[in-house]
Amino acid sequence: MTDRPLPPEGSPEGSPHPQAARPFARLLRLRREAEPPARETLQPLVEYWTGLRRGADVPRRAEVDPRGIAPLLPHTFLLERIAPGLARFRLAGSDLAGLMGMDVRGMPLSAMLTPAARDALLGPLEQVFDEPAMLEMVLGAPGGPGKPELAARLVVLPLRGECGQVVRAIGALVTSGGRPGRAPRRFHIRSVALTNVLSLPLPASPSASPLQNPEPLAFTDFREAPARPARPPYLRLVHSV
Repeated sequence: MTDRPLPPEGSPEGSPHPQAARPFARLLRLRREAEPPARETLQPLVEYWTGLRRGADVPRRAEVDPRGIAPLLPHTFLLERIAPGLARFRLAGSDLAGLMGMDVRGMPLSAMLTPAARDALLGPLEQVFDEPAMLEMVLGAPGGPGKPELAARLVVLPLRGECGQVVRAIGALVTSGGRPGRAPRRFHIRSVALTNVLSLPLPASPSASPLQNPEPLAFTDFREAPARPARPPYLRLVHSV
């Protein structure tokens, strides 16, 4: 038996059969989509928020005690509504800073998304404050050099501010897929779910605050930072004598 020479690259004989290539391509697509964290991962925050409600009303920002969500603090954030469909971070846990490679306080929530995905956030985020509603999203970030593929789950829950209006929100973002790798990591949106607050279960005991650790803890990083002072001018007039 003589050895058969390999067909040259690009020849019809050297190309894979279309039917044989489809399962392989489908397998590659499945591998690119990492599994997001389970929905139950963020349930402690939802249950804590629910326990702060008085009947069907929305909790106030001043009632939030970080001791009640201690395990989720690195993933937790507080938002302030600044315009229709826009909200900025007033506070963010260390994991969010690690994903972006910087302190995200003062940045909009949309900064966590790719530019192509940001418009899709405007409507759902506005409904968080207007209806009000709970927002749940599944996110994804493709892999690359120094960046493993990531999947994430996000929840945003409305809060009343000092003015009594629903202009604040508390939320959390958790990822799966290992270390975030080289920052910044930005996500595209896989799915969106909105649930009107009136459709959510009411707290079993409205007066109870479900603190998981009643002892005082020094979560100084949970305090909202004051507005950053304006930068000094780059140019300064100097009078010569």
